[in-house]
Amino acid sequence: MDELIGESVSAGIETMDALLLGRRTYEIFAAYWPHHRADVGIQLNAVPKYVASRGNPELSWEGSSLLGPDLVAEVTALRDRHESTHVIGSINFVQTLLAERLFDVLTLWVYPVVLGEGKKVFPDGARASGLRLLEPPVAGSSGAVQRRYAPTGADPATGTVEDPES
Repeated sequence: MDELIGESVSAGIETMDALLLGRRTYEIFAAYWPHHRADVGIQLNAVPKYVASRGNPELSWEGSSLLGPDLVAEVTALRDRHESTHVIGSINFVQTLLAERLFDVLTLWVYPVVLGEGKKVFPDGARASGLRLLEPPVAGSSGAVQRRYAPTGADPATGTVEDPES
């Protein structure tokens, strides 16, 4: 993480009024952040935390609650109740939000690292979604690039590229 990335991440966390997490990310955060009451920890500990899970995890982090089984209705209600709900990590959960178009802004960080195989943000069979760039990309000194998108509300046109020689 470089200074620009740190500032951008911190600024985003400072503006959120709710945190929405999948179970695995929640468990990681709940083991760490309640014990850190400075800087970013102040905000993460202060906001309500909502957890999406198919199970019934123990929610020990103060201000945490489990979403019900109708995820679309629950997230829609959160969007009506909160001005700036953030999802951090939680890639399996994010895939559901993308498929259901339950997002207003998609912030992608692209790092100059090739890891080979791993978890995909956009897995095979992901729903096609039209996006528009909200602002120019921001690059840090480490080479990481932040891009912020909003949904266009329409499915993109897809097709095939024709062979120019035919």
